[in-house]
Amino acid sequence: MTTSVSRVDAAFAEAGVRGWLHARDIDAGTEISVRADHSVVTSSVHKLCLLVTLHQHAATGRLDLAEQSECRPDDRTYGPTGIAAMLDPVRMSLRDMAYLMVAVNDNTAADLLLDRIGLDAVNHTTRRLGLTRTHATHTFRQLLTTIRQDAGPGGTQALRDPYVIARLRALDPARTNRSTPRDMTSLLSAIWRDEACDAGHSAAIRRLLGLQVWPHRLASGFPFDDVRIAGKTGSLPTVRNEVGVIEYPDGGRYAVAVFTRAAGTAATLPAADAVIGTTARIAVEALRAS
Repeated sequence: MTTSVSRVDAAFAEAGVRGWLHARDIDAGTEISVRADHSVVTSSVHKLCLLVTLHQHAATGRLDLAEQSECRPDDRTYGPTGIAAMLDPVRMSLRDMAYLMVAVNDNTAADLLLDRIGLDAVNHTTRRLGLTRTHATHTFRQLLTTIRQDAGPGGTQALRDPYVIARLRALDPARTNRSTPRDMTSLLSAIWRDEACDAGHSAAIRRLLGLQVWPHRLASGFPFDDVRIAGKTGSLPTVRNEVGVIEYPDGGRYAVAVFTRAAGTAATLPAADAVIGTTARIAVEALRAS
């Protein structure tokens, strides 16, 4: 395992990022930790906590997943995908909003669900599951508002300036939505063991995580037709994250959480995306060999 940790660290360094990783065999309990208890910015990874809360509420009858909600074009959270990119009024079920939130990282869908459930409920869920280092500070609209405020009059162009990046509240775990890699693999393990919700709702959560469309991070490390990947990404300036579960045809199930901060401020850094898959593969192969 020590060799694997060194290889993970070397991969992070080569990609030009700082990285934090935790991987665990869901059934055997063996694990690999690379600064796994370090507090990290979750960004959209926190939508996983919201998704679990949604299904817990549905399981106990506090809401119906078929319940309809409407969103006007002038009341949407910024984002390039899903409802946020649509031009006309949208009406859909809570369950379909959850799909968009996970599959295409729809910020508006996430905030509509938060309007229905509330941040306090999300934090109650994570506390109840023993995720003591995981906390939702604000909605996704509020998170993006802090970035606009902190960037100042320079707008998005200012986000290329390292001095501007350094003052963003959204990149400080003490002032934004946060967790640790270990907490996230604990949550994933609970979902895969039907402990976060009952079996039916846990299966629904797993299905949605398997529908995420982005293949350039975690999935890039496992280019095999018979290996299934289910996960949730998260991105902010200099931040690239993904948490997920890798399932092998022999029944092996591995929860992995990788969080990174890039040294460079460019929005496009393929090496920083790819290292998430690379380090996950190193960790999973070590777990399978142990």
